[in-house]
Amino acid sequence: MDRLSGSARLMIVSDLDSTMVDHDDPENLSLLRFNALWEAYYRHDSLLVFSTGRSPTSYKRLRNRKPLLTPDITIMSVGTEITYGESMVPDNSWTQYLNQKWNRDIVIEETAKFPQLTPQSESEQRPHKVSFFVEEVKAMEIMNVLSERLEKCGLDVKIIYSSGIALDILPQGAGKGQALAYLLKNFKVDGKVPINTLVCGDSGNDAELFSIPEVYGVMVSNSQEELLQWYAQNAKNNPNIIHATERCADGIIQAIGNFCLGPNVSPRAIKDFQKCKVDIFSLGHEVVKFYLFYERWRRAEVVSSEQYVQNLKSVFYPLGIFVHPSGVEQPFHQCIDSMTRLYGDKQGHRFRIWVDRVSCAQIGSDTWLVKFDKWELSGDELQCGVTTVLLSLKAEVPDGFTWVHMHQTWLDGSRARDQTVICF
Repeated sequence: MDRLSGSARLMIVSDLDSTMVDHDDPENLSLLRFNALWEAYYRHDSLLVFSTGRSPTSYKRLRNRKPLLTPDITIMSVGTEITYGESMVPDNSWTQYLNQKWNRDIVIEETAKFPQLTPQSESEQRPHKVSFFVEEVKAMEIMNVLSERLEKCGLDVKIIYSSGIALDILPQGAGKGQALAYLLKNFKVDGKVPINTLVCGDSGNDAELFSIPEVYGVMVSNSQEELLQWYAQNAKNNPNIIHATERCADGIIQAIGNFCLGPNVSPRAIKDFQKCKVDIFSLGHEVVKFYLFYERWRRAEVVSSEQYVQNLKSVFYPLGIFVHPSGVEQPFHQCIDSMTRLYGDKQGHRFRIWVDRVSCAQIGSDTWLVKFDKWELSGDELQCGVTTVLLSLKAEVPDGFTWVHMHQTWLDGSRARDQTVICF
């Protein structure tokens, strides 16, 4: 990835549904804990890869419903599509490679002879993936017969059954594992092999990820029996693969700590930053910490204390200006006064804030320009401000940094219905 000049300190390759995303957690707390950890300590020198069975359409739909971070690389459709960056630039070389001994029309023709197979939605049918639903008791027999028929047709395919219901037919060279191997090979050519790689999954179509040599692996606590059986048969003696005791994204955080891959305490797990100091120089941590406090202040999850207000004022430059996305300019001290009056206004309501794509550039001996997307969910309204902050290192300030200037613009398509309150 061009974003990093050298090897990533850590590359996390994670499945989405029931791994990174817990669909039984309506508050998305485990995912938000991971988000805070990643943006605070890892975004600047590590890589985040999502590896999902979802098609691009389904993946984008999930992103609109869940507070997912922007990955550096997205592997979709069970390893048949690879894209890069926020704009999701496709890897055409991978596409050409998958064309070998693959004929989608023949796959469609042969699978039509099995009435037990129910085609998945049209959005899940992709150039190198044909997908069905089938009952578990019928799956194995169909897979064996279908594999022989397609081989006689001159095709070299892979059939994957996962989640006790989904059957995917792919080119033999495709799959989550092969896609990861392809990425690692390209990193090696560029001299940028990640120092550590952690793969994360919960179901059968994730098994290939754990077969890649020299990676760490975590099966989250809620993993399905099909993956646990694969582990028992193929990898139970591998000390670099664990079955976490925590669900979903919390299991990923647990694995980071288990394998000593870096910081593993999410800022969201810290209740009082005044009492629990973090001895890590991280501009991302400063941003995450401020917006966590802002969220907790609005939700009345911290004490309404004058000391908190004074500490906040001490880290904002007295003459500093906040430029709201509406174009209104307001001194920092007025924004803090507005925030003070908002204490507890979101108590008992659905209100969360997270940051994404934190990037930093040093522009002076003690000055940094920090850019990030600030997301705010209030009830059913989701808005995003593309934010630029000027931070200066000051030894006399409690947290070491002074916020000198802040400017926000609305992300395309995002705009608050109520712009009467001007507050960070």
